[in-house]
Amino acid sequence: MAVKKTIVVTGGAGFLGSHLCDRFLRDGFRVYCVDNLITGSMSNIEHLLDNKDFEFIKHDISKEIKIKGRIDYVLHFASPASPVDYLNYPIPTLKVGSLGTHNTLGLAKLKKARFLLASTSEVYGDPLVHPQKETYWGNVNPIGPRGVYDEAKRFAEAITMAYHRYHNIDTKIVRIFNTYGPRMRINDGRVVPNFIHQAINNESLTVFGRGKQTRSFCFYSDLIEGITRLLFSPLHSPVNIGNPDEFTILDFAKLVIKISSSRSKIVFKPLPIDDPKQRRPDISLAKKHLKWSPKVNLEQGLKETISWFKNKSL
Repeated sequence: MAVKKTIVVTGGAGFLGSHLCDRFLRDGFRVYCVDNLITGSMSNIEHLLDNKDFEFIKHDISKEIKIKGRIDYVLHFASPASPVDYLNYPIPTLKVGSLGTHNTLGLAKLKKARFLLASTSEVYGDPLVHPQKETYWGNVNPIGPRGVYDEAKRFAEAITMAYHRYHNIDTKIVRIFNTYGPRMRINDGRVVPNFIHQAINNESLTVFGRGKQTRSFCFYSDLIEGITRLLFSPLHSPVNIGNPDEFTILDFAKLVIKISSSRSKIVFKPLPIDDPKQRRPDISLAKKHLKWSPKVNLEQGLKETISWFKNKSL
């Protein structure tokens, strides 16, 4: 009988991390889920706790971690990921991007495991190039309030590539663009849960600026598929995974109101500092090398996400 391959997912009790745990358990892996539960939740993984191939480890990955036995893959997804979270936890955000990435790379090196880093479109900052290709170096304010997240991820990418070049670790870097779906926290401060929460409660939807800034929204299942394909690919340089369909925030707000059959109105507030004006991935690399492109359109994904939030609030 073949020995099951083992995968470590840091941030595994979070929105994306928990869906990755689901995916790899379905695919026949043994899964270690590591999370300190700052922003993750046991409710995201409670359905997995009785699975003999799943083990939850409560641990801050900014501190050294030791796991006995064979490990084949390490996926580093631990980090506060919304503006509300990383502004509330600026130091832990910087630590998990720097010390946490160092520790997880060290674990991969020790175990001779393949490593995948969850990076972000925020490494492009407020982009001067549109859409954003992986070759674009970014336009980031390193000392602005968002810099704790942007620079943590930029450092994480740099040390990942250093381990690849110097220690010959098999590394992957995924740059994740706006992703949404079930298991997002209703109060995490990102635009999708914010708008859905306001809409299903018939509250006014808060749009910053005039709502002309753009975002591209990728449904979680498409993202998980892209990440999985990247993990098992020969690529080492960063790869954008996201949906290139671009919407203004104002149009997005109107769509949420329509799909949720809400009586909400729209109110406008000043733009936050360093809020990116445009965000759209160029996914040519993913299409060419991973044969990946998103399948779920925004209306379809929003219907499922709104339904999940409604059921959760009952």
